[in-house]
Amino acid sequence: HSHRPLTELFHNIGNLRPSSTMGKKSRVKTQKSGSGASAVVSPKEMMNLISELLQKCSSAAPPAGKEWEEYIQIRGLVEKIRKKQKGMSIVFDGSREDYFPDLMSWAQENGASCDSFTVADFGPEGYGLRATRDIKAEELFLWIPRKMQMTVESAQNSVLGPLYGQDRILQAMGNVTLALHLLCERANPASSWLPYIHSLPQEYDTPLYYQQEDVQLLLGTQAVQDVLSQYKNTARQYAYFYKLVQTHPAASKLPLKDSFTFDDYRWAVSSVMTRQNQIPTEDGSRVTLALIPLWDMCNHTNGLITTGYNLEDDRCECVALQDYKENEQIYIFYGTRSNAEFVIHNGFFFQDNAHDRVKIKLGVSKSERLYAMKAEVLARAGIPASCIFALHCSEPPISAQLLAFLRVFCMTEEELKDYLLGDRVINKIFTLGNSEFPVSWDNEIKLWTFLETRAALLLKTYKTTSEEDQSMLEKPDLSLHSRLAIQLRLAEKQILEKASASGRAKRLHFQKKQEEGALLPRYEESDIALLENTDSDAKLPIILRKLEEVEEGQEIPMEEHSPFLNGEKALYGMSMEANGEKVQEETQKVSQDVDSALASIGISNQHGQREVGNLSASRTEDNPKENSE
Repeated sequence: HSHRPLTELFHNIGNLRPSSTMGKKSRVKTQKSGSGASAVVSPKEMMNLISELLQKCSSAAPPAGKEWEEYIQIRGLVEKIRKKQKGMSIVFDGSREDYFPDLMSWAQENGASCDSFTVADFGPEGYGLRATRDIKAEELFLWIPRKMQMTVESAQNSVLGPLYGQDRILQAMGNVTLALHLLCERANPASSWLPYIHSLPQEYDTPLYYQQEDVQLLLGTQAVQDVLSQYKNTARQYAYFYKLVQTHPAASKLPLKDSFTFDDYRWAVSSVMTRQNQIPTEDGSRVTLALIPLWDMCNHTNGLITTGYNLEDDRCECVALQDYKENEQIYIFYGTRSNAEFVIHNGFFFQDNAHDRVKIKLGVSKSERLYAMKAEVLARAGIPASCIFALHCSEPPISAQLLAFLRVFCMTEEELKDYLLGDRVINKIFTLGNSEFPVSWDNEIKLWTFLETRAALLLKTYKTTSEEDQSMLEKPDLSLHSRLAIQLRLAEKQILEKASASGRAKRLHFQKKQEEGALLPRYEESDIALLENTDSDAKLPIILRKLEEVEEGQEIPMEEHSPFLNGEKALYGMSMEANGEKVQEETQKVSQDVDSALASIGISNQHGQREVGNLSASRTEDNPKENSE
């Protein structure tokens, strides 16, 4: 979502066509008229402030509870630096839309597709692509050749190359490389990417642009930690590269040597985090990061990923997500992101997000008497004894992994023995994540009670109620950034409220079963078991999904590999060969998607989408976050 900020109107009065000699003189012209040149800051004074900032941001993580305090200190230093840099940042004259015709003709000259759409303003959604003819679902309507894309490779072949070759941080962090690549090209009047760079927003709505009071609205939420780290990491990177550019011999020719403000860096990293994508390298051997002009004007909606990379023609290709009539907005699906990811990395909140989720950290306590047995059953199912799981906004709120974990977590000693030593142990482990086959009514009641109370406890940690958030959102004078923060805070609570209610409903359902003395469904007697190959030697290794311990702030993709049956295409691990004979699938193929597996058993689980294309050029799900150096 490329919102055009209101402030943009006042931002572009300075007439800027950066001259090749980006000296201090030509920079004064870039000031907003009337602000008057700020007192000249000596390079030494600036360097001292930058060193202080670098030190402040490189210190170890603050003790728990002190993160906000640290943020305020870092922010104070940054604001001091910004004040001294007032009027020194590049601002292009004219508004964004003045540059869209150039963008389109540049795309045309470079062999991109331009005949099915135009760039248009969609009000609250910002700019997007509008169909100029009817487009059919799955029709290829947009392609962007590699030469138009800004990639880590194009950065290496640019003026940034020498520094890239020497600096370990650039080599390790493609997103930072792209940000500096963007700034170097922006300052080069002869850059072939100027039509693209001119068309980018001059400001963004990522939390790097929030006022302190907007960020404060997120205190007590799950998302706040990532927001504070994003700011700290960005400030640290800025200070590090400011010093590097001033002192490193390989940086002597960079335009950034004359002027490189915090606002420049904030703009560049926001451009990258809202737009970056993974594409394959030219030889197809690795993935690399890219900015994909024109395609990145598309706004997001629910659906499936419809963008891929065609290595043969060396271009990014996008097919229509649905039918579009002439003049309708063309959307793409950015991936199964939570609203926290949208707000923090894309700068918008997506109201009907089918993939919204919150994190829940769970683990079997090492001091528990049954720890060893529980850990062993979990290990056989491929689940770690402690892990960050997700609670989803859709029904059921828990994934197959989390169901399996909670079942083991709540098992009695007798039940554990049964899953370790009983007969048909393999079958039992196999059905741990399958909601059709409870361990016992008692176990099911325990796990749903646990979920119900845990979600309710998490809700108590918020500073406001959902009702209070709702009424705050009705205030007409709320700033956009405050609105985003409150919407995010409310969405977290709504997922927890739903999960708690869902836990309660399930608990009541199973208590009723228990009271009725209902018979427990047995896997061995079910239809699925009949369809299975019952020869236990031919059993496949059961692996739920190796979930590594995650770094903070990283969502675990919970939906990738399934221990269950294969998806719809090759139901129950069998597939038809061309000669019509059934063949047992290879082990790898059996780890398709949890969802299609569950769907084949008639359980709907609405998250987890497949990526289309050779190597997805989707807006990357796991954006290399602003990871620390």
